[in-house]
Amino acid sequence: MTLKHPVLIVDDDESVTASLSLLLKQAGLPSKVASDPDTALAALETGACSMVIQDMNFSRRTSGEEGLQLLRQIRKHHAHLPVILITAWGSIELAVQGMKLGATDFITKPWNNQHVLQLIRTSLRLASSAEAPDFDREELDQRFDFSDSVGEHPALLKVLSTIGRVCQTDAPVLILGESGTGKELIAEALHRNSHRTEGPLVKVNLGGVPDSLFEAEMFGHVKGAFTDARSDRRGRFQLADGGTIFLDEVGELELASQVKLLRVLEDRSFQPVGSSDTLHSDVRIVAATNRDLGAMTRDGEFREDLLYRLNLITVRLPPLRERISDLRRIARHHLLRVEELYGVREISISEAGWRWLESLKWPGNIRQLRQTIERAVLMSGKSELDRDDFVDPDLVDENDADAGQLDGLDRLTLDEMEKLMIEKKLARHENNISRVAESLGLSRAALYRRLEKHGLNT
Repeated sequence: MTLKHPVLIVDDDESVTASLSLLLKQAGLPSKVASDPDTALAALETGACSMVIQDMNFSRRTSGEEGLQLLRQIRKHHAHLPVILITAWGSIELAVQGMKLGATDFITKPWNNQHVLQLIRTSLRLASSAEAPDFDREELDQRFDFSDSVGEHPALLKVLSTIGRVCQTDAPVLILGESGTGKELIAEALHRNSHRTEGPLVKVNLGGVPDSLFEAEMFGHVKGAFTDARSDRRGRFQLADGGTIFLDEVGELELASQVKLLRVLEDRSFQPVGSSDTLHSDVRIVAATNRDLGAMTRDGEFREDLLYRLNLITVRLPPLRERISDLRRIARHHLLRVEELYGVREISISEAGWRWLESLKWPGNIRQLRQTIERAVLMSGKSELDRDDFVDPDLVDENDADAGQLDGLDRLTLDEMEKLMIEKKLARHENNISRVAESLGLSRAALYRRLEKHGLNT
């Protein structure tokens, strides 16, 4: 990467500015230094800069207000200039305030040089691509491999365009969306189209990792670290070195584990359980959840500083009911896979069948559509599927005179719909938690949390 303009480093500590200047010089990146806010603002007025890296304190005062005020001034006059904040671990709340004011990211003292360079390069690349227009489907397919993400709805194309712009960076990406919308497919596409594609993609369902096992699962352990630790074991972060780690169901993580995850995200360093050695892992972070992390932070259930570490780039996958125009494309795509998987002859769907499928609300989204199609193919044995082949007893009230409606689901809130689906699955599978969780596409731990949330007893 070459820069036309230097990186401005703002800090009153000469050792900090000297260290960062040397690091940037060794990486081939020009820099200049300012020791206080006034000098920094003057430097921005007299010459262009590619980025600002600024401290939060410039005097004996440690409130961080000087740094926040400098950030406000930079944002006021240089709205699109990327700004990285420098703070101490104990002052991360200051950095979070800065992120709310428009800072790109933050680093904590002491830092890992390699991680800082990675963060700087990522922020510069994101800034250069921020104004790029969205792609149409033809452009996307020419430039990227998004073959598993089927559809042409504008909401989907917006997501894929964002992924296309950031896939070659190391920016952390947070994927939001209801269960079954294809969050894992987006994570796979991010990795497949990145410069890390030759490295591993390690998937972790955090909803299924108990708090007591979080460190051992994520960071590994050494022989004898605890009972049953009969040999050394590498954790998920170590396994993902050089690649991508996908943290699915991150909203299910307990608060104690959130702190541990935040620490490793700071500089990609960690210690295996039972070891005093510090290991480093070069990984790209992709997280996903179907929960409202903003509401969770307000309720004290999710750390705000962790949220800002995960959501530098956020994409929201639309539910299937909001992109029904893509349903036929998605269904045909999956029909081809079912034909190949089971060696069946070519399958088609009647127009009445299509209209029936398009009339449904699909609370389980694309995952539910795939399961519905696969079940219809296997159960009917027909070469053309009709409306009656798709009737799902979990969704349709058999006594409802209007069979085209989903048992009144269109009148329910999302929480009420979720509770109803769980109740139906519990009844259908006779309270077998493993089978219910599998049918809903959840881990057992995630299902138990939903049972508690809705006051359901098994």
